[in-house]
Amino acid sequence: MGNEGGCTASRETIANRGRGQGWDGAKIEGLDRAAARGLLAGLGFRARKKLGQHFLVDGRVLEKILQAAELVPEDTVIEVGPGLGILTRALAERAGRVIAVELDTGLAGKLRQALPQAEVVEGDILSFSPLQLLGHRTSYKVVANIPYYITSPILRHFLEAEHKPSLMVVMVQREVGEAIVAKPGRLSLLAVSVQFYSQPKVLARVSAFSFYPPPKVESALLRLEVYEHPPVAVREPARFFQLVGAGFAAPRKQLHNSLAQGLEVTPEEASRLLEGAGIDPKRRAQTLSLEEWAHLCQRFLDVHTEGAGQG
Repeated sequence: MGNEGGCTASRETIANRGRGQGWDGAKIEGLDRAAARGLLAGLGFRARKKLGQHFLVDGRVLEKILQAAELVPEDTVIEVGPGLGILTRALAERAGRVIAVELDTGLAGKLRQALPQAEVVEGDILSFSPLQLLGHRTSYKVVANIPYYITSPILRHFLEAEHKPSLMVVMVQREVGEAIVAKPGRLSLLAVSVQFYSQPKVLARVSAFSFYPPPKVESALLRLEVYEHPPVAVREPARFFQLVGAGFAAPRKQLHNSLAQGLEVTPEEASRLLEGAGIDPKRRAQTLSLEEWAHLCQRFLDVHTEGAGQG
């Protein structure tokens, strides 16, 4: 989800905790959806589908996000897509520093006026490194309702950064959240990538009617506890992900065939590589555990080292 923060501090009606009437008669316990719609109209804005704008209007969900973030006054928080600022304001009340990155020029300007207690940065989050936003090396958390269409790039942007967050609490599409926490047998490239850097957990499913306008899919609140060091020993992470990417290049194929295609080797060479790591070549990529991928990577690097030595 993107830019789904909420309404600015200057509109008291948005903070109303009474019952709101959702689309199609659905009721929510939380923030006022009609007020959100009115505020957007008053500001001359409309939710922009291409930016994935769906604004949070459910106070219960807001509280779940804040509880999951476990904020203290010493915390620094980076928020992606603050939108109208409901989450931004709540974060600023609890954390010592909030940096909100907003792509929408108009909303960024309004946020600066309404929320001087937050640092509003206009631009694409993927164009800023965490250190550029922070200004110096310090511990930080990421709390955000991120756009569905760039969920994977945003997660990778932070998890693969030189300076990683200690914690991420993000709203994602429900199916994506469930895929990220999957176990061997249902793993994907995204799941392996996220689980290499963090321990993910789906905290709650979130109805489409918790947002205005409601998206066409349900959401999930995802918490990522970022590891200081990956849970498996990998000498060269870039080669590890090259191997995993090759394995998932054709996930329906048996591993000896998908690796052959992804690594541009023969199926026989791929089979020998897998057998050398103690893995049945007929298995499929989604069945391998993180530990098995790490073991396979070790074997892959050893084979290349042996080949270079003989050359």
